[in-house]
Amino acid sequence: RGIYAFCGATVRMPLAFGWGNAMRWLLTGDQFDAAEAHRIGLVQEVVELGSELTRALEIAERIAAAAPLAVAATLRSARRSVEHGPEAALRDLYPDAVALHATADAQLGIATYLDRKRPAFAGS
Repeated sequence: RGIYAFCGATVRMPLAFGWGNAMRWLLTGDQFDAAEAHRIGLVQEVVELGSELTRALEIAERIAAAAPLAVAATLRSARRSVEHGPEAALRDLYPDAVALHATADAQLGIATYLDRKRPAFAGS
């Protein structure tokens, strides 16, 4: 087409779903369907047409029901790994875990797990 993916796709695609897959689409410009996007890990799941928002909201509700401090720590750690490498993320895992374990949400999570109850996390 006379241009190339200059908005970062040449950087993100090989990291996201492998060199071979990335080169195929970057060099050919071929399009792919939902099944192929799922196969290469570009999407986590394929749902029936029209049910996308319902499924996304189901997943969002599960995340929203989780302990907010643990969700935030998980996001920070994963981002740290992607942006600064696994060593940087690993360096901070233990201190983050110690801090999280000291929270009321962690204690509630353990207690409700043992009692087979559903926790209502407060973010503290």
